[in-house]
Amino acid sequence: PPPAVPTFPATVPPPVHTTPAPPTAPPTAPVRLTKVTLTKAAPSVSLTKQGGTSGALRVNLNWQIHQQFSGWGSKLGRAVARHNDLDLDLCALFELTDGRKGVVQALGNAFGALHQPPYILLDGDDRTGAVASGENLTVNLDHKNDFRRVLVFVTIYQGARSFADLHATVTLQPQFGAAIDFSLDECTVPSTVCALALITRTGDDLVVQREARYLVPERGVSPQRTVDHAYGWGMNWTPGRK
Repeated sequence: PPPAVPTFPATVPPPVHTTPAPPTAPPTAPVRLTKVTLTKAAPSVSLTKQGGTSGALRVNLNWQIHQQFSGWGSKLGRAVARHNDLDLDLCALFELTDGRKGVVQALGNAFGALHQPPYILLDGDDRTGAVASGENLTVNLDHKNDFRRVLVFVTIYQGARSFADLHATVTLQPQFGAAIDFSLDECTVPSTVCALALITRTGDDLVVQREARYLVPERGVSPQRTVDHAYGWGMNWTPGRK
């Protein structure tokens, strides 16, 4: 006789073999870039992490003056009277991967260039501090692989004998990313030059390091030569004209 074939009650559906669907991956959260404030405890940040991989990086220096109405002959030369008395110069030492070194500054009309070496441009020479925009340097991040290091610094050209009573803020704003900023500590030494930020190439990235370092030039030594010596740039300096 033919083999028996099992049957199922009409009310019981036959078993169905199915492969379970893979679990649905949770939606990827969008990257949220927020401003980073550098401090002594956390002094550095990657520009890549801030979204600053191309375009223009604007470096801004802005400040307020806390006036001293007495003690004009006091220590540290606290003789800052009015905005229009004070003349600050925002500057940058640069070193490119091909070994070229130099400075971008108003002194000697060395304003730099954005689309050719050194790919750094001093936007203007208005350093009164009274305008909201302050003074700006622009770094061309499209050429970030041409940089080895950039040191942004500020000098007092005239109007004060030190940075005492100057409360300054430095902001680095990538064109396609979030801002990086930090404030300078109170100046407690007779300094006329302050290293602000060191930008160093690390692989394909640029890392911003808060320096906020007041330097005191020796007698007869220029502020530029002082900051060069402090950071080992090794350049030869000659007197320049404003």
